[in-house]
Amino acid sequence: MKSEHPATRAGARVATAQGMEDIGAALGEALLGAGDDRCAFDHLGRAVVIYLQGPLGAGKTTFARGVLRAFGVAGAVKSPTYTLVEPYATVYGPVAHFDFYRLVSLEEVEFLGLREYLDRGVCLFEWPERALGALPPADVWVEIALSGPARDLTATACTSPGTGLLKHLVLRELLQESVPNT
Repeated sequence: MKSEHPATRAGARVATAQGMEDIGAALGEALLGAGDDRCAFDHLGRAVVIYLQGPLGAGKTTFARGVLRAFGVAGAVKSPTYTLVEPYATVYGPVAHFDFYRLVSLEEVEFLGLREYLDRGVCLFEWPERALGALPPADVWVEIALSGPARDLTATACTSPGTGLLKHLVLRELLQESVPNT
């Protein structure tokens, strides 16, 4: 279940894959903050958790690729559908990209060593709804819906750090603030 932090919902219609990657990159830049040699959220003592939810082909991996590009990952970024997790060691700290589409049981999540990934850095979870019982709450929950050739992206901040991340995207005019559900 998704709980919202006050005044923390924003969205956009995204027309292209590049547009989706650009929004992901802006989120990555917000995670980096001032751009020094570490993630701006290292002080949390845990990883920043981002859920990416949507149907097949919606653009979840494209969004994740944008975040990873902001963290300096230059190589191929593909969905870890078969491996379930792809860890990236970046100069700013670790980023773990999970994909639970093929998850059979929640026990598989524990075998991935999930707790180790949650110590610091960033965790991107595709198909989080398939593992909610084993995952920590999201800081930001990104939902992507198909809308013809475009995508409707809605991001909900679920924590105070998540609120700061969304505000960055709204200020950059990549997302439009909307009224949270009550």
